[in-house]
Amino acid sequence: MRRNITCLLITGMVLALTSCLPLNLTRTGIASPGRSGHPTPGPAGTSRAGEVPVPLRTPTLHLGDRGPLVQEVGNRLDRLGFNPGASGDEYGSALRVAVWAFQKANGLPPVDRIDPATWRALSHPARIRPLVRSGEPSRVEIDLHRQLLTAWRDDRPVLVSHISTGTGKPYCKNGHCGVAVTPVGDFRAWWRTSGWTSGPLGNQFYTVYFNDGIGFHGSERVPRRPASHGCIRLPLHNARPLYHLVENGERVHVRDPR
Repeated sequence: MRRNITCLLITGMVLALTSCLPLNLTRTGIASPGRSGHPTPGPAGTSRAGEVPVPLRTPTLHLGDRGPLVQEVGNRLDRLGFNPGASGDEYGSALRVAVWAFQKANGLPPVDRIDPATWRALSHPARIRPLVRSGEPSRVEIDLHRQLLTAWRDDRPVLVSHISTGTGKPYCKNGHCGVAVTPVGDFRAWWRTSGWTSGPLGNQFYTVYFNDGIGFHGSERVPRRPASHGCIRLPLHNARPLYHLVENGERVHVRDPR
């Protein structure tokens, strides 16, 4: 059941969050794509010295919560490059996967709550470090270990998304059999399909292919574990912005840091 945070608590907490998460504060050198999907450069060289720690009495938020404090979290994630979709003031499915991505990027387990550790990370977010140090300025990096995709523009991360990749297990579906592997390597985006498309292995939303029939696309099912047949599943609200962000011929790097 959805819970509403009381008015008295919200009033105090929103004021506290506003003081520790100022509207113009972003990570050093990051550019956020915004909820419209279009990149908005953040201020290069932003100092972290002015950041204020999150108050200790900030409440833990849970999936289904509503209120101004939830909306502030969504706004903060949006500015940091973790697109929360049109979540508004509800801690729903889109904000849920944005929180997962942020937690994983900050070395935290992805959970369905905004707990004290997540509040601290929101106040002092980790710098997004590239998987490929000598990569082209505009590229896509896929981290199989953390199940994260990062789109870079001018060597700045502009979209960081939770993903679900190949299970690594054999499969047979609709007469198609194989091993569900997302291959590690360096590739280039080469073909794309807009909107919904159907294939023998399921439905895909705004797909960009980079390795024969393997690509990244939106899916209605993007769990916290590898679950695909080899493609990179994205939350639906991230698929279209990424589709328009990535150009044919652009580098796509798949790595497993383990």
